[in-house]
Amino acid sequence: MAKNKIPVSAAIRLLKQCKAEFTPHLYSYEERGGTTVSARELGVDEHQVIKTLAMEDDQRKPLIVLMHGDQEVSTKELARSVGVKTITPCNPNIALKHTGYQIGGTSPFATRKAMPVYMETTITALPRIYINGGKRGFLIGITPQVVIDLLQPVMVKVGIKK
Repeated sequence: MAKNKIPVSAAIRLLKQCKAEFTPHLYSYEERGGTTVSARELGVDEHQVIKTLAMEDDQRKPLIVLMHGDQEVSTKELARSVGVKTITPCNPNIALKHTGYQIGGTSPFATRKAMPVYMETTITALPRIYINGGKRGFLIGITPQVVIDLLQPVMVKVGIKK
């Protein structure tokens, strides 16, 4: 991929089709670097970088959780909010099967399977967030309202400090 060429992922196709406003941000992906690396590379606060986490409930039904980069998900609190016994992260192969995206490049937009999306409530207080565009080393700058309009997430309060 050329340094300035924007990847055309399923997420980007959907955003363009919906005429959603976003800014593309490419950076040097580091294996296991996570939001710490992407925030550093983009020069933004890690709290503004939103993780897209593929999880499943005790019935193995998939779901997406959107969480601040500097926080973790309380799976116990999430399970309570959703009304199931347990919620656990998907293993990488299962996550790929459900989302169509590799770990480290998972976007909540245009996932392979339609699944419920849960979004940490405090994300809505941010003027702009950076979320994966569907490829490793590629985030998009977008307003939380666009995410809400396109994904209609269920708002939850399940974030805990790392």
